[in-house]
Amino acid sequence: MRASRTAPIAALAALALALTASPARADDPAAVLTTGAAGTDGANVAVGDVLNASVAAGTTANFANAAGGSTGVKCAVSTFTATVTDNPVAPAVATESTTAQAFSSCTANIVGVTKVNSVTVNNLPFGTTVDSATGTVTVTGTDTAPIQTTLSLGTILGSITCVYRATNGSISGVASNADNSISFTDQPFSKTSGSVLCPSSGFFTATYAPVQDTSVDGSPSVFTN
Repeated sequence: MRASRTAPIAALAALALALTASPARADDPAAVLTTGAAGTDGANVAVGDVLNASVAAGTTANFANAAGGSTGVKCAVSTFTATVTDNPVAPAVATESTTAQAFSSCTANIVGVTKVNSVTVNNLPFGTTVDSATGTVTVTGTDTAPIQTTLSLGTILGSITCVYRATNGSISGVASNADNSISFTDQPFSKTSGSVLCPSSGFFTATYAPVQDTSVDGSPSVFTN
């Protein structure tokens, strides 16, 4: 009796099809930014994807009058949005365009200030880089569109406007895979205009977590490799 070859041939064909349709993830080099997990266990973030994050739960985004200080403006709500413009194979530098940053639910403990009317980031978008070697995230303005923040503050004499620009033309933070965060600490700003009631300088501190890829179903967290 002749043995049938149909079943083994069909099985081999199915296996070949499966291997072609689903190549091993480990064969794909990991880009600087991945979602779901770090390295080849994650999925590479696609160019054009939109990343979003809010200030970490239980923390605030702060504009202090001095480095490490507690006097200034604190915002319980803050978000940023960035679009990935290049995500090369790690180790390398990924680039993004930070298109939005917002602040709300803000309070102040500055002498003479009774309330915070608004905190507005001007001149968006900003160029942004993520260095996989160090985890450094750098946001940079230009001479014609510097990183600038405008604070509208209420006082007993009425509202005042305080305008600040990044002292070095850029601000830098650090990305962490432990909580998928980006943390900025005491990034210096200088006052360019405003009332004498406006502090002469400001130092920005905030941790945004988790950073998520909102272009992917389920908005998975973003890792830096």
